[in-house]
Amino acid sequence: MTMGQRIAQKRKEQGLSQEGLGEQLGVSRQAIYKWESGAAVPEIDKLIALSRLFGVSVGWLLGVEELPQEGPQSAPKADASATAPEGTAGELTEAQLQMVEEIVERYTAALPRPRRCRWPFVLAGAILAVVFLNLFQALDTLRLQQQNIFNDLSRVESNVDSQIGSISGRVEEILKAQNSLVADYGAEIASADLEKNQVTFSVRAVPKTYTQGMTVEFTADNGTGTVVRTAGIRSDDGSFTASLTCPLSDALSVSAVLIQPDGTRSTQLLEQFSGLYSASLPAVGVMNYDAGELLWLTCDDRGQVTLPEIYGTVGPDSSASAVNEAIGQTEADSVRLGLFKNKTLLTWLEPCEQPERFQGDYTGQRFFHLPEGFQVTLQEDTDELCFAAVVTDVYGRQAVYSSIPYILSRGELTWPDTSDLSDHDPAGWEYSQ
Repeated sequence: MTMGQRIAQKRKEQGLSQEGLGEQLGVSRQAIYKWESGAAVPEIDKLIALSRLFGVSVGWLLGVEELPQEGPQSAPKADASATAPEGTAGELTEAQLQMVEEIVERYTAALPRPRRCRWPFVLAGAILAVVFLNLFQALDTLRLQQQNIFNDLSRVESNVDSQIGSISGRVEEILKAQNSLVADYGAEIASADLEKNQVTFSVRAVPKTYTQGMTVEFTADNGTGTVVRTAGIRSDDGSFTASLTCPLSDALSVSAVLIQPDGTRSTQLLEQFSGLYSASLPAVGVMNYDAGELLWLTCDDRGQVTLPEIYGTVGPDSSASAVNEAIGQTEADSVRLGLFKNKTLLTWLEPCEQPERFQGDYTGQRFFHLPEGFQVTLQEDTDELCFAAVVTDVYGRQAVYSSIPYILSRGELTWPDTSDLSDHDPAGWEYSQ
């Protein structure tokens, strides 16, 4: 299980909602959702607070150790084992602190009024306290040394990978320069017309070897079968330049075709541009505020799961990557939120006002509601269930933004280990237009 799944499991075992857990930790419901969905991790102090609240070790929450197994009942053990802490070996727990304080208090109370002849007892008490302190400090030092070793190994591995990557990059640059047909080149975004869904490039190429009568043709391939061509104009400095306009897409390749006087054509790739179309669409995020309540829902013998009441929002995505200024970005004109199985629509959620139980600033967020009792049938470890927003911008272009999907594993709903939410192409989704 991931750390988020472990947090969700323990929260549900204690009968806490995401909002209730957030109140106990002094954080928002959104923060709990992000922890459980894997979109964020708790800060160190919150992680410690979670371990104390759930009665588990920080190591268990992080997934580096498992909870101790409960074996068959046995005869009572000695007092030392009976009071063993619930955390990992060597951790200073609340029970240990209370035990040390109680020992010191009882020992001090048993001492008579200070007399010169009693100083050895006072010294013994001080030594006892120092022994406890040194013991716990030694354990902390061991844990710190272990962590430092792991950090050193990680740095060495990262350094080796970096050096290998640097060497590979230099070799690739050398080979590319040796095989290049041009001595210099450039391909930059000059402008974009999102209403026409077009982008214009400013291109330039200087042939490495020029022969009298040579011409250069620039091409742009948008990856969907459309190739735009335009002739380059030769300047006095020997460079060929042009302005190239083509349909906007997420996979654009700009090339220069060197044409010899005898008609021989040689193509040189100048630049590749990825994600331009997606970057021009409205950047929105989908959040299911009852995501944690769906975890661990069980199915019947037929694999049918009954969902609780669910509220979701669609709004500006604060975690979206920076917008390409040369392209720009449009605004959303209409938004629909649906429940999908394997990217096929099951039902649309109804638009609604912000529920009273949602307190805080939800500026720009659109709320949607799914009534309690909706049923869906899933195949074990095969079908994916998710909430996805179909967004139409002001120019009629559409994109689909998905939340983290759910799968049915061992008869319960859970999140998959990995999921790709980067593909916003509507072509891969089935829904009513």
